[in-house]
Amino acid sequence: GSDLASVRTKAVREGDGWRVNGTKLWTTNATHCQFMILFCRTGPLDREHRHAGTSQFIVDLSLPGITIRPVRNLVGEHHFNEVVFEDAVLPEDALLGREGEGWAQVTGELAYERSGPERFLSSFWLLVELVRALQPAADARAEIALGRLGAQLITLRRMSRSVAGLLQAGADPALEAAMVKDLGALVEQEIPEIARDLMAEGPPTLQSRTFAQVLAYTTLHAPSFSLRGGTREILRGIIARGLGLR
Repeated sequence: GSDLASVRTKAVREGDGWRVNGTKLWTTNATHCQFMILFCRTGPLDREHRHAGTSQFIVDLSLPGITIRPVRNLVGEHHFNEVVFEDAVLPEDALLGREGEGWAQVTGELAYERSGPERFLSSFWLLVELVRALQPAADARAEIALGRLGAQLITLRRMSRSVAGLLQAGADPALEAAMVKDLGALVEQEIPEIARDLMAEGPPTLQSRTFAQVLAYTTLHAPSFSLRGGTREILRGIIARGLGLR
């Protein structure tokens, strides 16, 4: 979930390995994978330093004690899964890095997840179909709206590339990545609303029927855009701390 430091899945040293118990929800494409990265608690919870005592493991999903359960979304599709660990025993070398370094590792990984183009292009297919449906008679209002969306996407692309450059240089762009994710989700969720408004009137055409299908699909997915990779509230907390506002 968004409060990653409250993780309750535990890995306890046992002989030459680790015994794991707990549940990992929202694991994308787990049914198609042979391995996954597990973030869990390997030390006691210190409420004053909740990030301490966490580690990461590379888990072979074929091991006994691991069950994968599908989670279907609002559209009826199956991307997400719940992975349940019931006395699953991992070998010693499954530990990623050193014990207790999980938080530093996962925050670095989140910068990659939050700043990639998939965090602001989820509604791009709808934008393309909107342009096709409006042609060749787009009015001034439509041209202004499309121009603004285009400018926002170009800006987000440049921000995303800047974060990639910081990562390549070995920096920790947690603040910058959170900004890309937050602003990108706003644009992704705005596109269906603008599209619906611009196409509210006019006779149906082949292009507009295709547009309507893509609009329905995107509208059903849009609520998840501000949840995946960290909720809007979590991201804005990171941004506020990074700017010295809290």
